[in-house]
Parts: sequence; structure tokens; C-alpha cells
Amino acid sequence: MPAIHANAWVAPSASVIGDVTMEEDASVWYGCVLRGDTNFIRIGARTNVQDGTIVHVNAGTMPAVIGADVTIGHACIIHACTLEDRAFVGMGATVLDKAVIREGGMLGAGGLLAPGKVIGPNELWLGSPARLVRVMTEEERAHWDKTAPHYVALSKEHGASL
Repeated sequence: MPAIHANAWVAPSASVIGDVTMEEDASVWYGCVLRGDTNFIRIGARTNVQDGTIVHVNAGTMPAVIGADVTIGHACIIHACTLEDRAFVGMGATVLDKAVIREGGMLGAGGLLAPGKVIGPNELWLGSPARLVRVMTEEERAHWDKTAPHYVALSKEHGASL
């Protein structure tokens, strides 16, 4: 049974099933599927899982652990992996089993992070398969860090209008 914080928001067309925990001000948008059926999914505070994204797990040692202030763009696949605080997954990207995006790391739109690969702190990876492009500057990272609070505010607007 999902455990969704009272201040979190799940769009009416999203499906959140099984052992899923959502912390304060997290949001799951329209058309998403979160399946915590054979393992658990944890979503940290202020994290946004945008429209059409699928989050799934594998049995055994492969949950999906998503930290705080994470942005997961539209139509992503997040499968049995770890996204640390402030990670960013661009639209249409895929993160596979036991892959890790460290704090502030970014996988660009359409990227494919192969099983077991690790994106380091503040690193930008692009492509399919994804490869390191460079370490982002503080200014770049600060720009992307505005996304999580924006989606917290947007989720409150959507929640109030439904």
C-alpha cells in the first residue's frame, strides 16, 4: 500500500501501486506509473516525477530510491536504480538497473544510462549509451536547482484546481 505524505501530490491519471513512499511536497504527474510490486520505491521531498514516466523495481536487491529535490522529466523510464538528491533526468531518458546518479548529476534528454553505471556529482552525461560530457559549473547547477521548487508550486496549483 502506498504511503503518500499529506502534502505530496499525485495526478488523478497517475498510478501509484505497492510499496511506494512519497515524502513531503513530492509530485507525480499525469500518466505516470509507479510500480512498487516486487520491491520498494522511495521518493524524497520536493521531487517531481513528470508526465508519462514509469518507475519500476526488480525483486531482491533492486529497489528504486529517489532522493530529495530530484527532477525526472517527461516520459522517462526509471528502473531499479538510485537517484541521489538534486539529480536531474532529462525528458525521455532511461536509467537502468543498479545505475546511480550522484548528487547534482544530470542525464540529458533521451540518454540511456546502462545498468550499473554511475554519474558522479554535478556531472553531465549525454547520449545512448550515455557518456560523461563534463562537470557542470556552479551557475549551471544553480539554474537546474530551480526546477524542484517550481514543480512544488505547480503541484499546489494543479491540486487546487481539480
